[in-house]
Amino acid sequence: MNKVPMTVQGELKLREELNHLKTVERPRIIEDIATAREHGDLKENAEYHAAREQQGFAEGRIADIEGKLSGCQVIDVTKIPHSGKVIFGTTVDIINLDTDGEVSYKIVGDDEADLKHNKISVNSPIARALIGKEEGEVVVVKTPNGNVEYEIDRVRHV
Repeated sequence: MNKVPMTVQGELKLREELNHLKTVERPRIIEDIATAREHGDLKENAEYHAAREQQGFAEGRIADIEGKLSGCQVIDVTKIPHSGKVIFGTTVDIINLDTDGEVSYKIVGDDEADLKHNKISVNSPIARALIGKEEGEVVVVKTPNGNVEYEIDRVRHV
């Protein structure tokens, strides 16, 4: 099985969610099921069925997170010597050569991608075009509206 790359922050966030599900949500749901059982007939007990549904969702999410954590390779870009080359985990400042607009993206794993916070998946078209390139290089990104040229202004290991 191929290891899926993940940043240190991404792993920490998943571990925090897993801990919350196991120590807070799971006991609360078990208590809700016990309380609902006390109300009698389970066939027509909406509270019981809702709690069981929550339990199924929580257990599924726990299994999902544990699977992701077991198959991940955590990459701490701050421990990798700076070479000016775009790699997984780096933050890249790029300039759109058509509009002179500047934007910064952090290249992260699929589960960590969040465009609102300028975190893009390593599998996104922009990241795929940037990976392996160096500061000063021009890359062409294929978009639905045509090709867009970007110049790599700076690569940061943060």
